[in-house]
Amino acid sequence: MTGALVAGLVAGYGIAVPVGAVGAYLVSLTARTSLRTGACAALGVASADGIYALVATAGGAALAAALQPVLEPLRWASALVLAALALHAAVTGLRRYRSAGDAAAVPAAPPGPARAFLGLLGVTLLNPTTVIYFAALVLGSRTTDSAGPLEQGLFVLAAFAASASWQLTLAGSGALLGRALTGPRGRLMTAFASSAVMAALAVRMLVTPS
Repeated sequence: MTGALVAGLVAGYGIAVPVGAVGAYLVSLTARTSLRTGACAALGVASADGIYALVATAGGAALAAALQPVLEPLRWASALVLAALALHAAVTGLRRYRSAGDAAAVPAAPPGPARAFLGLLGVTLLNPTTVIYFAALVLGSRTTDSAGPLEQGLFVLAAFAASASWQLTLAGSGALLGRALTGPRGRLMTAFASSAVMAALAVRMLVTPS
């Protein structure tokens, strides 16, 4: 039981801590909206990690092999989604900056908690690296060969909890950033920085061989 708990925590932090495009978008989203919205988005990311941990634990090597033929389409889909998010962040930031002094301007409605959760859940599920990562951990661990349903469930819950704690930390930092950069220029720089990171990672995803 303890081994499954520790393995799940290590696996969850291992996939969550490297801050990529999703992490950058999560921080930016929370800075532009609210901690509640950011927390829901963070739980969307963690839910995707938990789902992939469950899938990898249940399927093992067969799932990694099944994903192999569709890795290229998934890579392109992920890059297109990241590019769309980058464009949306830049356009929204510029629009808010231009309308900051216009009382008649009606800013675009930010995503609510439910839409933020579903959006980040979908974006994270597009990343096939996550399920391959968990599958490799499960297959490489001798303790999981004879693990029962209880141990497997504990592994999945621990992986979800670890990912959720880290994503919520990112959301909290985004909320602090939002309070620090309350002016129009600060929010514009935040939006552009997030957009640049996501665009760069989308390009890298396309040019880096699988």
